[in-house]
Amino acid sequence: MHFGVHEQLILMSLLLAIAALLVAAPMLRIPYPIFLVLGGLALGFVPGVPTLALPPDVVLIAVLPPLLYSSAFFTSLRDLRANAVPIGMLAIGLVIATMSVVAVVAHRWVDNMSWSAAFVLGAIVSPTDPIAATAIMRRLGVPRRVVTIVEGESLVNDGTALVLYRVAIAAAVSGAFSFWNATWHFLWAAVGGVGVGLVVGFLVAAVRRRLDNPPVEVTIALMTGYLAFIPANALDASGVLAVVTAGVYLGWRTPELTSVQTRLQGVAVFEILAFVLNALVFALVGLQLSGILDALTGHSGGSLMWWGLLITGAVVVSRLIWGPVLMYLPKVLFPRLRHGPIRAGNPVVVAWSGMRGAVSLAAALAIPLTTDAGLPFPERDLIIFLTFCVILGTLVFQGLTLPAVIRAFRIEPDNLDEREDAKARIKAADAALARLEELLEEDWVREDTASRLRGLYGFRRNRFASRFDENSDGDIEQQSLSYQRLRRELLDAERSAIVDLRRDGVISGDVERRLQRDLDLEDARLDI
Repeated sequence: MHFGVHEQLILMSLLLAIAALLVAAPMLRIPYPIFLVLGGLALGFVPGVPTLALPPDVVLIAVLPPLLYSSAFFTSLRDLRANAVPIGMLAIGLVIATMSVVAVVAHRWVDNMSWSAAFVLGAIVSPTDPIAATAIMRRLGVPRRVVTIVEGESLVNDGTALVLYRVAIAAAVSGAFSFWNATWHFLWAAVGGVGVGLVVGFLVAAVRRRLDNPPVEVTIALMTGYLAFIPANALDASGVLAVVTAGVYLGWRTPELTSVQTRLQGVAVFEILAFVLNALVFALVGLQLSGILDALTGHSGGSLMWWGLLITGAVVVSRLIWGPVLMYLPKVLFPRLRHGPIRAGNPVVVAWSGMRGAVSLAAALAIPLTTDAGLPFPERDLIIFLTFCVILGTLVFQGLTLPAVIRAFRIEPDNLDEREDAKARIKAADAALARLEELLEEDWVREDTASRLRGLYGFRRNRFASRFDENSDGDIEQQSLSYQRLRRELLDAERSAIVDLRRDGVISGDVERRLQRDLDLEDARLDI
């Protein structure tokens, strides 16, 4: 493929457009996935902009493993356990329900679509993408349990949906379907995926325990998603569940395995990588529509619009009905089990957070061109178009209206993170003070140094303890804020002096960067 000056200019223009959209999104208080899809959609119809195909393998194999691993790694295992029942009901039960409802609607009302093609469409549009929803939830202070359920559901339902997708594709291509073979395939995909993930997680942990090289450790972390995904796929198990299992396991074990430098570098790398990959994928999703429309022939614009609205409505309504039912059902079926509280309005917010994303579009684009009989795959282009309609409709309509739904049900913050943070810091300060008293017996410990540290940890403990004291006048918090402001003024003075030294040639650029990094770390700790 020739990549001349014209193509380079087009690529540069697209990257600049994406950057501009990313800058504008927070100003307009719109989650960047929504803004990028709309921006990509508009760019796709600009004369001269080429149709950029989104290769399905790029999403399903190149992009999905690191994104899943990053999400699973930073997911709280405790919260997943506490909400395992509603997450499982949504990630498995709701996926099956959505697939079935969409299949019935598509077969009945969309151009006499065959059952095999209808079930393929249902499987494709059943998994959710939580990025836009959770960004809105965190901004509006939605209770942590709701966010955990939405994120946990998305981690698992990709695996459920892709397994059902493979079963549906096999049935459509071969023209035969066996319930028992499908059930066995589903069970093996789940058990095998979790098993592969645990093995990979254990082996990676064993290797990282013996390393003390941050760049190498971060590189291994970046590879871990692929190390779990590819073997699981080769064994016909769920690569998604393998990646999620490995990510959750290593996220739980990492504090014991890695150094401070590795953790600092790793968190920054994964945050940037996830943001960039998501931004590019959502922009590319928006750019697909013009090419998708070009492939559609034999259908009127009115029919296509009606079918798109119909399937999108089926997806939204099935989630609105089944989502709350499946969240409450465990309380009815298993009343003796411990269940977290379900506040009024929370199930509706969870149900309205069912946006679809790049995984659905990649699965649609990965549909084979022909069946085993050599015939064209039934309604392939129409399935791709309807998938795009569902992505656009749920992401834009539900994404833009989710804040209104949250406010309408008066969903209030639970402040669990802040309370747990304060309790943990009090406990940590107590442990430090106790260890300090033990170390006073050592010859190398100076009394004046110990006294300063005792005062520092004592102040920190009292500051966080005051947050649980209803009679506190807030004076200690004001002292801390005053100290932070004063310390930042001094740090700025230090930074200016270091920059002047570098400009005057007194210190090298390497020395300046090292000193600036130390000052940045001090600055970051001031909020503690």
